Amino acid sequence: MRLAGRTALITGAGSGIGRAIAVSLARRGCNLALADIDAAGLDETAKLAGAAVQVTRHRLDVADRAAVAAFPEVIAAAHGGLDVLVNNAGVALGGLFEQVSEADFEWLFEINFWGVVRMTRAFLPLLQASPQARLVNISSLFGLVAPAGQTAYAASKFAVRGFSVALGEELNGTNIGVTVVHPGGVATQIANNSRIAAGIAPDAVRQGREQANRLLKLPPARAGEIIVRGIEAQRRRVIVGSDAKFIALLERGLPVSNGRVLAALSKVRAKG
Repeated sequence: MRLAGRTALITGAGSGIGRAIAVSLARRGCNLALADIDAAGLDETAKLAGAAVQVTRHRLDVADRAAVAAFPEVIAAAHGGLDVLVNNAGVALGGLFEQVSEADFEWLFEINFWGVVRMTRAFLPLLQASPQARLVNISSLFGLVAPAGQTAYAASKFAVRGFSVALGEELNGTNIGVTVVHPGGVATQIANNSRIAAGIAPDAVRQGREQANRLLKLPPARAGEIIVRGIEAQRRRVIVGSDAKFIALLERGLPVSNGRVLAALSKVRAKG
């Protein structure tokens, strides 16, 4: 898929993987519609994308049904159409299932899963009008395996994976291809910005974030480049990072008992 002269919409474009995807697309001459709740972050991403392509910035909360429903008209007016939709916006929530409130669980799902579904439904007509279009949904390493303490996050990312695979089958043979992405430990602020279940001691929160950040090693720019190359190659699944590749193999070989292996590895890393 040639990206020069095309238009891509990226949610969660104000930082991290979303920003990196935007910059990689801009290098290929792809026009950008950047969406995020962080207006300052959008400004920075737009600067990094440069002036060689058309860039528009849009403050959007993907959990806002009305805003998402009205958004295609905004993009059509600004860009005339859409060729690539990257559903990247996401949040994290730490805590065991019994510690996580139903309200927090629903908050995460509204963004991580329903945001993907609503954006896809809203923009499907614009993608169908493109000669060649791509829908890219960002799942996670935790859309392959589901460790303890990640019930909400893993559930949402498994849901994104299932939605993407099934929709890809439905759209097979049409002008729209579907890519699901499973990033491993990318060095973003997701751990530091994660919501924590009430009642968890501050020291435990600090230790948990420190441990998580030690696993977030892959530079976002590298992750963004891998994802965009996957878009160009029209891949249905993109695994980002050596850790994610290892986990994908582990899950395939030990579909039931991989959790024990991951728990053992986590203990080793914590001691190191």
